[in-house]
Amino acid sequence: MENPFSSLQSQNPISLAQQSVENVHRAVKQAQSHPSEETVQNARNALEKAERSIAQAEGRMNQEPIDRAKESLETDRGFLAEVENQLNN
Repeated sequence: MENPFSSLQSQNPISLAQQSVENVHRAVKQAQSHPSEETVQNARNALEKAERSIAQAEGRMNQEPIDRAKESLETDRGFLAEVENQLNN
């Protein structure tokens, strides 16, 4: 039988922030493997959404997953900057 609380649990702000960060990671990987204005813009959009999700999850009871999400986001931001530099040169 399906867990009636699973969808509620997966929709908490921390989980949403983590999912958004995973989306950024995928979008940045796509931009790295197929550098174009479109893939870079998709990654930028995902980055902005993840930043909003993290902001909404800030101050929740468990700060550790938020801190990890921020670290991952900063790493991906650096990778995206590298792709942008490649496109601009």
